[in-house]
Amino acid sequence: MDADITIDDTGLITESLDDDDYESAWVDDGTLPGNRYLDRELSWLAFNTRVLELAEDPQLPLLERVNFLAIFASNLDEFFMVRVAGLKRRIATGIAVPTNIGRSPAEVLSSISARAHELQDRHALAFRELVKPALDDAGIHIETWADLGQDDRDRIDEVFTHQIFPVLMPLAVDPAHPFPYISGLSLNLSVRVRNPKTGKVQFARIKVPSILPRFVKLPDDERGLLRFIPLEDLISNHLGELFPGMEILDHHEFRVTRNEDVEIDEDESENLIQSLERELLRRRFGPPIRLEITEDMDDRTLNLLIRELGVTEQEVYRLPAPLDLGGLFEVFKIDRPSLKYRKHLPTTSTALLPAEPGGESNIFASIKRRDVLVHHPYESFGTSVQAFLEQAAADPSVLAIKQTLYRTSGDSPIVEALIDAAQAGKAVLALVEIKARFDEQANITWARKLEKAGVHVVYGLVGLKTHCKLALVVRQESDGSLTNYSHVGTGNYNPKTSRVYEDLGLFTADPVVGNDLTRLFNELSGYAIEKKFKRLLVAPLHLRKGLIKRIKNETAAALAGRPSGIRIKLNSIVDEQVIDALYRASQAGVSVDLVVRGICGLKPGVPGLSDNIRVRSILGRYLEHSRIFRFENGGEPLTYIGSADMMHRNLDRRVEALVRLTDPEHLSRIDSIFDLAMADSTSSWWLEPDGEWTRHHLADDGTPLPDMQNVTMQIISARRRPVAAR
Repeated sequence: MDADITIDDTGLITESLDDDDYESAWVDDGTLPGNRYLDRELSWLAFNTRVLELAEDPQLPLLERVNFLAIFASNLDEFFMVRVAGLKRRIATGIAVPTNIGRSPAEVLSSISARAHELQDRHALAFRELVKPALDDAGIHIETWADLGQDDRDRIDEVFTHQIFPVLMPLAVDPAHPFPYISGLSLNLSVRVRNPKTGKVQFARIKVPSILPRFVKLPDDERGLLRFIPLEDLISNHLGELFPGMEILDHHEFRVTRNEDVEIDEDESENLIQSLERELLRRRFGPPIRLEITEDMDDRTLNLLIRELGVTEQEVYRLPAPLDLGGLFEVFKIDRPSLKYRKHLPTTSTALLPAEPGGESNIFASIKRRDVLVHHPYESFGTSVQAFLEQAAADPSVLAIKQTLYRTSGDSPIVEALIDAAQAGKAVLALVEIKARFDEQANITWARKLEKAGVHVVYGLVGLKTHCKLALVVRQESDGSLTNYSHVGTGNYNPKTSRVYEDLGLFTADPVVGNDLTRLFNELSGYAIEKKFKRLLVAPLHLRKGLIKRIKNETAAALAGRPSGIRIKLNSIVDEQVIDALYRASQAGVSVDLVVRGICGLKPGVPGLSDNIRVRSILGRYLEHSRIFRFENGGEPLTYIGSADMMHRNLDRRVEALVRLTDPEHLSRIDSIFDLAMADSTSSWWLEPDGEWTRHHLADDGTPLPDMQNVTMQIISARRRPVAAR
């Protein structure tokens, strides 16, 4: 995928993964049928299959298909590093791994392996048989050494000699040279050489340098083609220069995935940052959990790798070259606009436009006028969230800023705004979640920079990740009164991800929300224990209870013959208590619509259990990331947005927050999102009762169905300045 989400500037779609997502306080009361949940891990693999289907789709722009191939590969890497690694660790150490699907953890692991093998084979086939030929037709060639003529080889020899050879480090394996450490996700060459004088055969390993381009551009041959050769193929055909005087017997590619989970006992840690930094050093030495090899690797070399790495036969994935198709992110970056999605420039939310055309924007005046709901990336993050914090930092009337930071970008204007505010003498509190997976080191760096600038930096509550997306600005108005300006979002304060993640954010000057956030920040930075909020639902204390209460209200309404309905949009749903409540609502006649991008443990459309539940999934150029909860509530809808998925970790081991929307226009916009997502005429995937996802993207006449994200883009781009603001 969570992400929360992992992303880089290529627009990576990935699920947020944690290996501690097994624990649950749920106990089956026996009133619902057994075997009513879908396997959490296989559901994730089904999500990644949907990503792969986008790569296979000839209707999509070609370089976007290349991007989806790379996304699939990167997603699967993280799945092994976290989920598979965590499951194996728990089985090996005897930690109980409860399953709600009637299978043992070992059986689950076996199913994962079988499905992952199928998907990796399909992924390689999609590249070789579908995408690579299409790239050839478009004048973008990924060549092999065998494809090159002598003139090309002579020219590329110069590139190898001057730019690649000096960086390489061949490592021999013999009594004086033990088997080298193989870093996780590195691409390697195994080489067998023979000494012509002694006849002795020896093994060596060459690490393909990640600092160099994965695909080396071939010199122009005056045909106007873009031509590349994989770096490992180029190295493989210059082994004689690395082992002069030796006979090269054979060589193969291989790649290792390691357990990269980080564990910290916060209760025993005197310094959380120092403990985390020690664990990050240990991460790179986690045990191997997957070995990818090229399909032509000989048994002698394979047996050596299996023995030295300590992997099982089940953990070996034999694939055609090239390995590590995540490297295709480099190909996606080629400047060929005609082969990519048409560029979309985000608009400024009409509610945040200056009062007069051409005038200066005053974001505080706009928010004080009425609540503002922004929808990224269709509406600009820069002119909304970023402008909110930058104006707060520069405004002499602002007294204090409080904010949570889960993931942010390397050159973050958000962090810089907080630093500017602190240096201007404002009181600034930053709650930095340094345990955000794979962003730990970046967040530690930001935390230290913030502290150095005078920002009060805290790390939240022991044993909990702070995942909520909150910002609070305290401003003194011209009459001397104080106003709390609040922002509650569904996505991270990250300008880069805001361009590719679909998210919602609410700005409000409502004192009720301001008081709620003030109490919540006090709880996170001090020792306050606040159990009641008015417009917020907060985990871990009562978010699950609050949502289940509202599901039960809809159930009671249906049983009484009153209007009812539930519509939920999120990344993942596996929490048994929430799923069971939805099952009971369906049995009572409540219409339940779920828009789930990733993991779904609920079975829809099962007679007598979930007849009234429909599940759709939307994937596309943007990562659907917003979480929305909408309840009919007798004709007066209750609608919440926020940071929480329906996962054990979100509800039990994270600080999450949902905020209730109250503006009728905002409620109408939310209804429109669901109407579009659930429409049979919208391109989407439908979840069947057996857990299979069926893609519905073509009309009866074979024409593509409308894409939800394109339609949303058109709707928002067509919005005009409100009459009252003109």
